[in-house]
Amino acid sequence: MDQTLEAALWKMMRTLFKAHPWHGVSIGAQSPMQVTAYIEIVPTDAVKYELDKTTGHLKVDRPQKYSNHCPTLYGLIPQTYCGSRVGAFCAERTGRTAMAGDGDPLDICVLTEKPIHHSDILVQAIPIGGLRMVDSNEADDKIIAVLRGDEVYGEWRDISECPKNLIERLRHYFLTYKEIPGATDRHTEITHVYDAVEAHRVIQLSREDYLAAYGEFETLLNRALGMEPSAQSMHA
Repeated sequence: MDQTLEAALWKMMRTLFKAHPWHGVSIGAQSPMQVTAYIEIVPTDAVKYELDKTTGHLKVDRPQKYSNHCPTLYGLIPQTYCGSRVGAFCAERTGRTAMAGDGDPLDICVLTEKPIHHSDILVQAIPIGGLRMVDSNEADDKIIAVLRGDEVYGEWRDISECPKNLIERLRHYFLTYKEIPGATDRHTEITHVYDAVEAHRVIQLSREDYLAAYGEFETLLNRALGMEPSAQSMHA
């Protein structure tokens, strides 16, 4: 097919059809200092929603088993993937062996004082740290960020500025949100709370894992838009 026609068709498709939140939305030009976040859950949700990775639609994963709710906006960072690099970094930081990534996009919690009542939205977020969560010997990091421009949290740049009680609320949520009533075994643990520098490193590694697994998507989109390959793509 003629490349000019191909580019025109791709641009038309991007105009007529909603972009896939994982593959079709950019992580953001200022990553990892500032990233796009796709929000799946808001604090008032009593149901755990999750992106269907095949269709790009938001789906019901399961009702929450207990009364606890996620205390922040919660979702994923587009064009990231927790693969071998994220797993190896988790193993390095925890002193463990044979760690793998969980095979999902990188999770993110976004702090804001504004009451946002529905999900399936994109926000701009500034990472300030993260929780190193291990789920059945897989790295399942939770990046903690603040909403860009937020009146209360927007000036924070490191997890050290976050009240300990809020971190404990996040820890409690992620340690219990998968529990089944009556079960005694726990498969998740949080080994570290880390700072902004380490959060940036996790984001970079998840980006490299994504490009290794799905780089052809970015190549096609860049061709369609007449853009040069990104520096991240060239070094992946």
